Amino acid sequence: MDKNKVALTPPMGWNSWDCYGASVTEEQLIGNAEYMAKYLKLYGWEYIVCDIQWYEPKAKSTEYNHFYPLEMDEYSRLIPAVNRFPSSRNGAGFKPIADYIHSLGLKFGIHIMRGVPRQAVHAGTPIKGTNVTARDIAHSYSICPWNTDMYGVNPDAEGAQEYYNSLFELYAAWGVDFVKVDDICNTEFSPSNPYSAKREIEMIRRAIDNCGRPMVLSLSPGPAVIEEAEHLSKHANMWRISKDVWDNWEQIYEMFEKCNQWSPYVREGCWPDCDMLPLGRICINTPGYDQNARYCRLTKDEQITMMTLWCIFRSPLMIGGELRDNDEWTFNLLTNHEILGLLKHSYGARQIMRTGDTIVWTSNGIDGSKYVAFFNISFAFTNPSISLSRLGLRGTYKVRNLWKHEDTGVVSDYVSANVNPHGAVLYKLTKID
Repeated sequence: MDKNKVALTPPMGWNSWDCYGASVTEEQLIGNAEYMAKYLKLYGWEYIVCDIQWYEPKAKSTEYNHFYPLEMDEYSRLIPAVNRFPSSRNGAGFKPIADYIHSLGLKFGIHIMRGVPRQAVHAGTPIKGTNVTARDIAHSYSICPWNTDMYGVNPDAEGAQEYYNSLFELYAAWGVDFVKVDDICNTEFSPSNPYSAKREIEMIRRAIDNCGRPMVLSLSPGPAVIEEAEHLSKHANMWRISKDVWDNWEQIYEMFEKCNQWSPYVREGCWPDCDMLPLGRICINTPGYDQNARYCRLTKDEQITMMTLWCIFRSPLMIGGELRDNDEWTFNLLTNHEILGLLKHSYGARQIMRTGDTIVWTSNGIDGSKYVAFFNISFAFTNPSISLSRLGLRGTYKVRNLWKHEDTGVVSDYVSANVNPHGAVLYKLTKID
């Protein structure tokens, strides 16, 4: 199957990291899946993704337990910790959870680290379908500096491709629809080299293509290297263009330039990824980052800016907060069908103006409309405007404010907006003459 047909539009879902760190449980996955099915599926949200350390019995927070024993099968493959995922007992793996999530009309995803478990390498455990062991395929110096679980895989070693094939054969049997692969996207931690990044990405791509089940391939963390854009586009469906994004304005502000840089590479099946949306209640099991669970610290205007930029740019959307704790504001932010329609049904987004206090993006609707987003990056109210000619438009247009769900008038020369500090206004312009 053409990998680009797996993600025709930017994937939308929920990921357990921002609220549960390394310690998410079966109950928490199922609870969020049931909420999504009941309240969010109608708006296009569909993926439930179990993030890192699902194979570690002792995981309790975002903080990693270095060199702790992991659950593993006889073929050097990590499997769910039964104490945290009881339905995985007796070798069932994630299949019972995936089956239930599928029964809700949703899709299931998992996080993995690139490479082979260090404990498999040290024990010399077998690689399925080969006469070699984990020790034979590992690069002992190819390691992740922030997680001690894995060694990178030597792509030139006998059995290396077979190892990745066996992983995705297992994930296909579980019913996995989405795989987020970490420590692989040319990060600030691991600069690009021919072993830890590009060639392991290629092995993973081949393994997915051979497993018989369509899967979205997401690469993390970032920032990805723009010089590798074509390679990433060829092999992955989404890739992180930033480091982890949390609920502070500085990181949202930095994303404008990243989106501007990556906008030419946004296309069907290829989605540069601005990272998760740290919206709602987050950091529930995260003592290493904050002493208490909290609701998103971004102002309401900053949250609107985040959603507007992510959607006009067409980033994948992964909610980070505990869905069952959503307040009315967060729920409404995530279910604005006009904003999400922009994410699903637009093309050609680009930045067309930037001044000291204003950034303007525009995009094209597949129905012939034009989207215009005004962003205020200052600490004062602004009233920016832009001519229709600069938008490439001639004639008379109806203007609709998508956040307020209201038509604001008719224009034939320029369009303007009143924008709150760190806020955004998003218009849809539809030609009437």
